[in-house]
Amino acid sequence: MRTRTTARRPTRAQAEDAVRVLLRWIGDDAGRPGLRKTPARVVGSFEDWFSGYGVDPYEVLGGSFQQVGDYRRLVTLRDIDFESHCEHHMAPIIGRIHLAYLPDRRLAGISKLVRVVEAYTRRLQVQERLTAEIARCINDVLEPRGVAVMVEAQHQCMTTRGVHRGNVRMVTTEMLGVFQDDDRFRGEFLAAAAGQGSSHP
Repeated sequence: MRTRTTARRPTRAQAEDAVRVLLRWIGDDAGRPGLRKTPARVVGSFEDWFSGYGVDPYEVLGGSFQQVGDYRRLVTLRDIDFESHCEHHMAPIIGRIHLAYLPDRRLAGISKLVRVVEAYTRRLQVQERLTAEIARCINDVLEPRGVAVMVEAQHQCMTTRGVHRGNVRMVTTEMLGVFQDDDRFRGEFLAAAAGQGSSHP
């Protein structure tokens, strides 16, 4: 599914009322001066944090490509910073994404690739699915010879609760096409993601 929609979406007023319920549930007074505007602020933050539900990444990328011409080498984007939220605890996931594709007939504008990342990260996520969704979208729309995506992130659901381990980073990868079968291209991507430059002569 490309976009996730919810039937009979609650109103903004209902969403703000839900925040007031949570404030009372944790033991605070939702009517005290310092919290009176908090429900509206929280809902406004949710509109930003979860704006990806209103974006179709396939449409974002679909109108952006151009013909490859003579270019037949990797296109790599490193260190795309992102913030997302885990679907289990709604705690922040903060990290960076590296991606690459080997063009066949189409090239994408790099800002469009970043917008694809934003469309998927600004939703409730698990990192494994996020990694696969980004790779699959690029692969489906651009039809390249291969796509590689690496996500490195810290999960606040583990650093601020539960086991309280602050230095752990989760790394996930998705390799499609030539990146599955060709050690040269896989090695070039992994070297670029590590900041080591190209492994090709």
